[in-house]
Amino acid sequence: MTKRTLGVEEEFLLVDPRTGRPRAVGQAVLAASGEGELTAELQQEQVETNTKPCSTLDELSRQIRSARSAAAAAAADVGVALVPLATSPLPVEPTIMPTWRYAEMARRFGLTVAEGLTCGCHVHVAVDSPEEGVAVLDRIRPWLAPLLALSVNSPFWNGEDSGYRSYRAQAWQRWPLAGPYAPFGSAAAYRAFVDTALATDTLIDEGMIYIEARLSWHLPTVEVRVADVCREPDDAVLVAGLVRSLVQTAAAAAARGSAPDPVRTEVLQLAEWRASRWGMEAQLLDPRTWRPAPAAEVQDALLAHVAPALDESGDLHLVRELLDGVLRRGTGAHRQRDVMARTGDLADVVLDAVHPSPVVE
Repeated sequence: MTKRTLGVEEEFLLVDPRTGRPRAVGQAVLAASGEGELTAELQQEQVETNTKPCSTLDELSRQIRSARSAAAAAAADVGVALVPLATSPLPVEPTIMPTWRYAEMARRFGLTVAEGLTCGCHVHVAVDSPEEGVAVLDRIRPWLAPLLALSVNSPFWNGEDSGYRSYRAQAWQRWPLAGPYAPFGSAAAYRAFVDTALATDTLIDEGMIYIEARLSWHLPTVEVRVADVCREPDDAVLVAGLVRSLVQTAAAAAARGSAPDPVRTEVLQLAEWRASRWGMEAQLLDPRTWRPAPAAEVQDALLAHVAPALDESGDLHLVRELLDGVLRRGTGAHRQRDVMARTGDLADVVLDAVHPSPVVE
């Protein structure tokens, strides 16, 4: 089997290295990074890195680490630190990046933009055609919430304990077209959905179709957007490896003529809510039954679902090892809460995550 290429986009906070408070220096960090190294995001308190297409998880791991290090160096040149947290634990009033698109978003969407400082991890996996891509979208829906549960890294929001493990996922639902989605059935139906959404004159462009997985509007890929930015590079590799194996498993099922799970979008919303609320620390909805089950058991079910694809690509041992690592040490949200419990200071929570991260025991 020719391995499908994959790549990762990661968004990061830019913070004061002494206080942990976000700073609106995105333009300066972009300038310091050199052409093409980083890309702008909605707010000036963040930047985004992008890997090139990779064939192996080892290559992806190297690129993720290299991109994080380059971004951290550019941030340091401007006097700030790079932090892989999906929301700011400390209070912040974000500053819009000064582009026409982002200014128009602020005009249209108000407080959603004014409070929209969130950082995600987006995984791209190559597909052969839009038809194959839509077949994949229809078949990976049940397994997206477990991916969120593995990546949760945003328990604190603007100085408060949100009560969630991924409050980013909750904030993201404020956008007009975000979250779980219904099956499409064909590439033509997907295109009709996009055209109808744009014709409502609610969204600015196709890039604002924020469903949890979509056909990339500018690359021949499926783009899975459900995860928080991960505190640990290994966790980003884990999420990406699972996404690629889900894509391969779904494409193979479609080629065999296997129908997608007809589970309703509303049930997927419940599954995602549970993943956002508790991450790996309570029960998730098991896609095999749509009943609550221990989070580790659901992740085992995900691994079993994609094991043939992982085995075929030679990734099974590594993905199992990375998954065991999360189960052993906990998610980014768990680490943040642990630091807060020990120090009582949200600034310590932020500074504990400054890249490069300290060794996690």
